[in-house]
Amino acid sequence: MGHREDLLEGAKRCLLAKGFVRTTARDIVKESGTNLASIGYHYGSKDALLAQAYVSLVEGIGEKFTGGEGGEGGGSETRPGSVDRFREMWANVIATMREPDSLWRLSVEIIAMGDQLPEVRDHLARAQREGSRAFVSLFMGVPEANVIDEEVDTLGTLYSTLMMGLIAAWTFDPKTAPDADQLAGGLRLLIAATQNRS
Repeated sequence: MGHREDLLEGAKRCLLAKGFVRTTARDIVKESGTNLASIGYHYGSKDALLAQAYVSLVEGIGEKFTGGEGGEGGGSETRPGSVDRFREMWANVIATMREPDSLWRLSVEIIAMGDQLPEVRDHLARAQREGSRAFVSLFMGVPEANVIDEEVDTLGTLYSTLMMGLIAAWTFDPKTAPDADQLAGGLRLLIAATQNRS
């Protein structure tokens, strides 16, 4: 690996160990075996590197959402777009939240401390749109390239909002946080209520 990759891997380890606010440039350099000048040369700043490291960590667990076979529905026997698929995908996401030292706590840190980390927050806000696109791909069983902007702005935004709520609930109190069956049950009731009123 070159310095760019070493820095990214070192930053990922630092994030998991110390979070955004407590990680220093010197921590990353020590963890990656590189030098301070490399951070600026390859990433522009420590905060830009940390943001990229977080995105890379999230992408790394994305395979767990589908059973490891991609966003077009691989590994899933449920029909894309169905309530059963909705329940299955959220069960997979929630499983990653149950893991010890779940990386999702880093999202809560950004929400709480974002004003202290404006560059990280801004970088992640831009990445969120592509995250919404990936959610539509996962839940609807289509390649990301086929997800249109209108779906990203509506369905993708809904999934991203649910994700942030789940992260907050699981971080605040895992004992009372919702599970996939509760989410699917709520969706079924919502669908029934809207059908009864139409």
